[in-house]
Amino acid sequence: MPKLLNLTILLAFIVIMLGAYTRLTDAGLGCPDWPGCYGFNTVPTNSLDIASAQLAYPNDPLHAEKAWNEMIHRYIAGLLGMLILLIFIISGKQKQQLRLATSLILLVLFQAALGMWTVTMNLQPIIVMGHLLGGFSILALLVLFRLRLSHPPVVPSLLTQPFNVRANDRELTLQRQRLTRVQLYCCVALPIVIIQIALGGWTSSNYAAIVCTEFPFCNGDWLSRFNLSDVFSLSPAAETYQYGVRDTIARMNIHISHRIWAGVTITYLLLTVYQLLKHQTERRIRVIAKTLIIILCIQVSLGVANIIFQLPLSIALAHNLVAAILLITLVTLLWFNQQQLQEVL
Repeated sequence: MPKLLNLTILLAFIVIMLGAYTRLTDAGLGCPDWPGCYGFNTVPTNSLDIASAQLAYPNDPLHAEKAWNEMIHRYIAGLLGMLILLIFIISGKQKQQLRLATSLILLVLFQAALGMWTVTMNLQPIIVMGHLLGGFSILALLVLFRLRLSHPPVVPSLLTQPFNVRANDRELTLQRQRLTRVQLYCCVALPIVIIQIALGGWTSSNYAAIVCTEFPFCNGDWLSRFNLSDVFSLSPAAETYQYGVRDTIARMNIHISHRIWAGVTITYLLLTVYQLLKHQTERRIRVIAKTLIIILCIQVSLGVANIIFQLPLSIALAHNLVAAILLITLVTLLWFNQQQLQEVL
């Protein structure tokens, strides 16, 4: 099972990368139908099949490169689903494992539905963002599954001594309070990061990533034009949402909201790491906390680079993947903190 989970986690990363690549190369509608491509199980290649595809979908000319981008993403996502089904089958006799495996299966089914709706609803931004969050959620659950399976020994130094030579009850109580406070910081950090990932997906799905050409500001007096209703309102009805249907001001406001929440995320994560390094004595947790800072710095640098260099493909892909790494690092931190807190309690 551990090797299977490791492979599945790696494949989940690949699926997230391929999903981002498909989106960033405007290949989300590379195949106008689902789950096939122009009525075939693969991209039409010979002249007869291409003619048949164009006859069936006269308003959707075949672009082979984009179609292959889309289909390869679907193939690998299908393989990921099969591995998760295998994990579910193997987990049948273990109650705790079965709960996580069941959650994964349900999430995969919902993710498949989102993938279908992404195509059939012509890249509706709310569906595209949901599809992105679904991929990140699958990855996070797989990492949590792996952590639970490994049962990592987290033994605080306070408890490594025999009971009769431990610190007095007052010191132990203070230790509990410190660990509880640190865990609370980590618990709040998780939804803050998830909101930032969602805003990133919302920015991307509305084609607002490069609408602001300046940093740290956005095309002059952005504050006077800022309107939250632009950020949280759904896109107007359209035949297709490819390349976006919102006006420039609305896209600017979406982009700005992503930047503003990035500031909130950076500030809170730095505060969380400070609390961890101040109160945590467990070496492994301190290492993860320091790693989180490094990942955060890389992510911020990639975000700024996307603006300055106008969203080059390699940097945009890296920005997406580092966001996934940031999320699972935080999940790992939460897991180890919880383990240590249980030891003390």
